[in-house]
Amino acid sequence: MIKSMTGFASLTHEDERATIAVTVRAVNHRFLDLQLRLPQSFGDVEPRLRSLLQKRLARGRVEVGITVQVRNGSTPSVELNEDFANALIAAIDQARNRGLVSGALTPGDLLRLPQAITVRERAPESDPAVEARLAVSIEAAVEQALADLDAMRVREGSHLQTDLDGRQQLLVSLIERLRLAAEAGRGELERRLRERIDEMARELPIDQAMIAQEIVRTAQRSDIAEEVTRFRAHLAHWAMLVESDEPCGRKLDFLLQEMNREINTIGAKADGLGVSELIINAKAELERMREQVQNVE
Repeated sequence: MIKSMTGFASLTHEDERATIAVTVRAVNHRFLDLQLRLPQSFGDVEPRLRSLLQKRLARGRVEVGITVQVRNGSTPSVELNEDFANALIAAIDQARNRGLVSGALTPGDLLRLPQAITVRERAPESDPAVEARLAVSIEAAVEQALADLDAMRVREGSHLQTDLDGRQQLLVSLIERLRLAAEAGRGELERRLRERIDEMARELPIDQAMIAQEIVRTAQRSDIAEEVTRFRAHLAHWAMLVESDEPCGRKLDFLLQEMNREINTIGAKADGLGVSELIINAKAELERMREQVQNVE
């Protein structure tokens, strides 16, 4: 099964302890390159997360971002700036004596002045049991994000496979047409050689048996049966790889190199009407397939 190397997944996991957000981005890369970002306080979880990523992914540059917002159940501290409050009361009394204001200072007045009241969150106490449970929650969130990423990569991979399967079938047709064109070209070469030998035989004595052997040897140099057999074997191997559950991107890339080598050899040996055009078409299809395979895991 073909999977794409590109994909994206994002999710938020919430429970009574914390809110955990995970974002995973994956793009093409020759090897597996992991970029992991998570809060320093959960650094002990990183080795387990890397191990999880390596089990689920084979190739690609993968960026994983994790944020954790721990819910703090402690009561915040509220502090009154007494010096500021006393100075404020004195100023209000002075203004009241002058008839500029009336009424007493209320709690609402103080709350509207950030200099008077300070509210601070108390630092949560470290609890190893709570941190261990949070680590498990982080791993579960990452695993779910990887499942979502894998689903997207499978969907994209199915489109890639549809395109590659069509091009593979076109190569099957092209190699058969090349075989027929090369056989016709070899027959034409033998005919031209025999005609030329017959013309020479009218003027010079010639050993016909020896000439026949040389004609066969010359024609054999344009025989592409071995190259065609190997090319078809590569196509059969390709079909087997894309149906396997194992990542196959590198192997497919290698097969394309081998098929391109066989096509080059066929182009150098074969002689016949339309062979050059068929060779160009086959090389163009192989190049398109190579570009697509760069996206396969």
